[in-house]
Amino acid sequence: MRRLRLLFAAVLIVVLSVPAFAGPKEKEKGLAGRIDALLEQPDVSRGFWGIEIVDLDTGRTVYSHDAEKLFTPASNTKLFTTAAALALIGPDYRFRTTMESNGTIDKYGRLNGDLVLVGRGDPNLSGRVLPYSVKTERTLPATKILEDMADQVAARGVKVIDGNIVGDDSYYVYERYGEGWSQDDLVFDWGAPVSALTINDNVIFVSILPGANVGDKAFINITPFPEYYKIDNRITTTPAGTGPRKLYASRQPGSETLTLYGTIPVDDPGASQMLAIDNPAKFAAELMYQLLEQRGIAIYGKPVTKHTDPSSLSTFSVTTVASAGGGQEARKPMAPQPTVLAEHVSMPLADDVKVTNKVSQNLHAELMLRLLGKIKGTSGSIEGGLEVERGWLTQADIRPDEYVFYDGSGLSRQNLVTPHAIVKLLTYASKQPWGQTYIDAFPVGGVDGTLADRFKSAVMLGRVHAKTGSLGHVNALSGFTTTLKGQRIVFSILTNNHMLTGKQAHDVIDQIVTDVVEGKK
Repeated sequence: MRRLRLLFAAVLIVVLSVPAFAGPKEKEKGLAGRIDALLEQPDVSRGFWGIEIVDLDTGRTVYSHDAEKLFTPASNTKLFTTAAALALIGPDYRFRTTMESNGTIDKYGRLNGDLVLVGRGDPNLSGRVLPYSVKTERTLPATKILEDMADQVAARGVKVIDGNIVGDDSYYVYERYGEGWSQDDLVFDWGAPVSALTINDNVIFVSILPGANVGDKAFINITPFPEYYKIDNRITTTPAGTGPRKLYASRQPGSETLTLYGTIPVDDPGASQMLAIDNPAKFAAELMYQLLEQRGIAIYGKPVTKHTDPSSLSTFSVTTVASAGGGQEARKPMAPQPTVLAEHVSMPLADDVKVTNKVSQNLHAELMLRLLGKIKGTSGSIEGGLEVERGWLTQADIRPDEYVFYDGSGLSRQNLVTPHAIVKLLTYASKQPWGQTYIDAFPVGGVDGTLADRFKSAVMLGRVHAKTGSLGHVNALSGFTTTLKGQRIVFSILTNNHMLTGKQAHDVIDQIVTDVVEGKK
């Protein structure tokens, strides 16, 4: 009985040493406790959160929450696309755009054939300043590169073109949009169509100013090439002080009529918007036609396009010819090589990787995905690129059950990935010869890109290198940071199905990263 009383006393001492009603936040101290407390806030806990935070040098997991579950990654998809491009294509790759013809130029300057503008996926045939520094700058005219190419044609002595001006984007398959893209995205710059012949990010710049008097239609200015779209202007000027402007844009798929509607107060300073064009190759052909005419070149043909139809990838036929020895494959004679009359060579691929990740440029990521398929796979198509990417990810020890991608940009809502897979990708990339180029392309907290307005405190400024991601009810941030004690960290934070505003979601994510950096116990 005495031994029983002693045992009871020992148990009583242990029980009394634990605070009554201790909840998980009280029992769990340190970083894990602070992150758990953030995630348990009522508005935050309604969404789904996946987090993995790892010591980059030791591989030790600092914190994990549902890191093996699948989440919609939004633009964190670009982390995979750009890493694969640097690994397989290389940071020094350059795009080549040409103007070619199978015709000849006679002594009078007459070109007796079509003049073909051949796109090979260059994403920067625009006025964008490269290399990227802090923010996007467009100091040159959007058509400057095409103007230079038109000058080259004129300098070759071409005065008359008997054929057509062809916009040729057949280098990639004609798949303008990805699976799982929302239809209402396709009017705007972030949903611009994909084409191997991309001019000015496949957008037009629309500037809107109020009319001179109440009731007047708004003034609308479009660059470049305002003739491409037929504009249906339904924007009305309203009295001063009648509230914020309400401007909308609408275009039916395949239509070249752009409807602008809404209201703008007479004292409004004006607004601007980038709107997507519908058929990039047609836009390029018509624009080049105009530029050549401006240089005094007479053209007897018209602007036309050349595409590679997706259905052509699924067919295969062999033509046979009879011979004394039986059937054999026909050998088609080599087609004569066209004469190059103008050429533009891009900046290195590394520069575009920086643009793609710094500003989260969807179109550029999609072009990069197709480049993977064209150079390293079976075709310059979405599936061709994804097939190459899947093979490379397996090599990087990322399992097929840890992700599924339908595009290269993250605009598709059908993409899925685990935070653990992202951390594995970033860890692997950091150890590759191209790893520093990759990391340098990430937005820097408080400094540039999509993180310019986040992590601006004295402690956090310049300390976070990470890729953002956002869709409706989806936010993501994955990348690298260094704690105040010098510990190098790789992390991935994904949240889906939340009802927070963008700022609220950012605040929670940023607080998690800040807690990691400060390393408070």
